[in-house]
Amino acid sequence: MCGIFAYLNFLVPAKRKEILEILINGLKRLEYRGYDSAGLAFEGSEIDQNDNLIKMVKCKGRVSMLEDEIKRLENVNYEKEYKIHVGIAHTRWATHGEPSSVNSHPQRSDLDNEFMVVHNGIITNYKDIKSLLEKKGHKFESETDTEVIAKMIKHIYDSHKDNNISFRECVELTIQQLEGAFALCLMSRHFPGECVAARRGSPLLVGVKSKAKLLTDQIPVLYSKGRAVLDEKDHRGFINPQRCDSTTEFHTVGEQSEVEYFFASDASAIIEHTNQVIFLEDDDVAAINNGTLSIHRIKRTLDESTVRDVITLKLELQEIMKGSYGTFMEKEIFEQPESVINTMRGRVNFEKNQVILGGIKDYMSEIRRCRRLLFIACGTSYHSAVATRQLLEELTELPVMVELASDFLDRQTPVFRDDVCFFISQSGETADTLMALRYCKQRGALIVGITNTVGSTISRDSHCGVHINAGPEIGVASTKAYTSQFISLVMFGLVMCEDRISMQERRTEIIQGLKKLPEMINDVLQMNEKVNDLAKELYKQKSLLVMGRGYNFATCLEGALKIKELTYMHSEGILAGELKHGPLALVDKAMPVLMVITRDKVYQKCVNALQQVKSRHGEPILILNKDDVETQAMGKSYISVPHTIDCLQGILCVIPMQLLSLHMAQLKNLDVDCPRNLAKSVTVE
Repeated sequence: MCGIFAYLNFLVPAKRKEILEILINGLKRLEYRGYDSAGLAFEGSEIDQNDNLIKMVKCKGRVSMLEDEIKRLENVNYEKEYKIHVGIAHTRWATHGEPSSVNSHPQRSDLDNEFMVVHNGIITNYKDIKSLLEKKGHKFESETDTEVIAKMIKHIYDSHKDNNISFRECVELTIQQLEGAFALCLMSRHFPGECVAARRGSPLLVGVKSKAKLLTDQIPVLYSKGRAVLDEKDHRGFINPQRCDSTTEFHTVGEQSEVEYFFASDASAIIEHTNQVIFLEDDDVAAINNGTLSIHRIKRTLDESTVRDVITLKLELQEIMKGSYGTFMEKEIFEQPESVINTMRGRVNFEKNQVILGGIKDYMSEIRRCRRLLFIACGTSYHSAVATRQLLEELTELPVMVELASDFLDRQTPVFRDDVCFFISQSGETADTLMALRYCKQRGALIVGITNTVGSTISRDSHCGVHINAGPEIGVASTKAYTSQFISLVMFGLVMCEDRISMQERRTEIIQGLKKLPEMINDVLQMNEKVNDLAKELYKQKSLLVMGRGYNFATCLEGALKIKELTYMHSEGILAGELKHGPLALVDKAMPVLMVITRDKVYQKCVNALQQVKSRHGEPILILNKDDVETQAMGKSYISVPHTIDCLQGILCVIPMQLLSLHMAQLKNLDVDCPRNLAKSVTVE
């Protein structure tokens, strides 16, 4: 949700036109996250011949519309060159206040743009802060929670400026008053050439680009020596005009040398500029002053790291480009033969029937001794756990619970020290999943992260984990991440039973099934034109029922979700065994029904459900195995997929549904990469 991008060049000459292009392109790289408005702010104004002024441009709509607004600016010299300059930019997904130019970010402290902030997340106590600031004479112009941050910083600056307070200290004092989740990036006319960023519960990273070699691979974290004093009159924790003394030591990255810094909520926004990044952790405050980067914290906890590693990203620019495909989603669907190979590469030895998961290898003895396995996730990630639950129960012979993270928290589910809790998230930043992780960690459970993003919060906060290696997924509707999560959980089950003689035949069967999977996925993708023809029959419908059973129940849930996300059509994934317990009332000749019916243990039960649908004048469309002539005759039309081992069949059956939702959305002229109201990374509750 939302996207932050900021750029600071120090002793690297750049024309204003080039700076604005960097900011706009950074936002374009973040468009996939979902947004409804955009804006940016940059230093310098020719109107008053005063470079300390800040110019702001915002609009409702796409980044391309913001680009048009910039072109219409008057009294702006695009050829003016700056050796030191700061610019911040943002794409907003509306939470507080409807999408509008006023509610867009950056938000400002006052009409003179003294302090500017871009913000991802939600400030839960903003009403209390707003009330206090209004009493102190501040006027608010937007409906956002973000505006209180800019105005609070101004209030603190005005109260402390006689004591030469620094920009970073203003931010430190401010974030102590904030409750909720945030990633912030700030600039100020009082501190030209400086940029400060902070995070708590929302991802943020710093990219460093320098001609000189970085002085270190680690950035030490510095701590404030003093504590802020609270004003009892304000009795809600508002800071009075008394400065908190902080350390003056700074760690240098490229001291007094040419260096460029990039702040972003996602690595995809900066990979075209640099692959050297530092992932900020909760309550970090990163400040750039005189070309020097320092990272500070307000307080220290016993188990936290005292350094931040400079990480070299392996992400390649071409991985986040569409290439010859029309949309990112189409590209990612057709990348699945390769992405599943990458998930298994170096982990599965098909000749020796061995599986090694290095990320959890050291914890396997503890996992095998556990009382039960809990799989906690949201949306598509939740469906990957549902898809593999039956197999994991079979291979581990342990109780397996699959939970939606939000419901898990609402119920305050009992968690014990001998539980192992898996947290599945493509981004590794999903807010509900993260809160559930912390809940389980506090209760002593072993935490295993299953993510697709190196350096994400879940991957850092877990005791161990598996990186699914699906590659960057830009489309909001997850496709290749689902199949890679599916395979990662299957591999975990295979590791769990590797020493059980009774399971060896089953293990070998599954491993050899995994070996053939990429080729079979290629075969399914060859059905693209037939799926497109089916989409032409369905895209004008108002509703669609998707039915299946056994291993394919999760396939139905995931397929129905894809149709909802992309086509905005009502669709429902139904367990075929529950048909007579209510859903059958929906079936008539006008209701489209899609059934997944493959040759496995529940085949005959699915046939029974199919006959019930037909007897109510339903005309089901079938997803079935190739050469299953008997079943083909039972449906109105069908899509055939190769036959594989039962526990892997769901991977092959879900791909036609991914293609179906893609084509239906395109026939409706909808944006398949950025569906309305949705975001790629859900970083708020």
